Amino acid sequence: MSAQAGLVSLAAAAVKPPHAGVDVAATRKVAQQFEGVLVSQMLNDMFQGVGTDSMFGGGPGEEMFRSLMVDEYGKRIAAQGGLGLADHVTRELLKRQEGLS
Repeated sequence: MSAQAGLVSLAAAAVKPPHAGVDVAATRKVAQQFEGVLVSQMLNDMFQGVGTDSMFGGGPGEEMFRSLMVDEYGKRIAAQGGLGLADHVTRELLKRQEGLS
């Protein structure tokens, strides 16, 4: 490679915007979904220790709807910033995607 070709490739790399060719919004969405699932799992373990009201609660219906409620809690917590894990996951995914391209 000649010196001029090397300079041209360096200039092109310097002008190349960060995360070129990578869908940052989709990566962020996936990271947020991952955080939501993780938070849901943590909440599910927490709710296992919560008793039910014997008069109005319990049974298979409550078990099913409780899992749906916990999933929604996890999604909402992650959407509002959650544990901050989505930011770190997004950053790492973008690094890995850039390394592949």
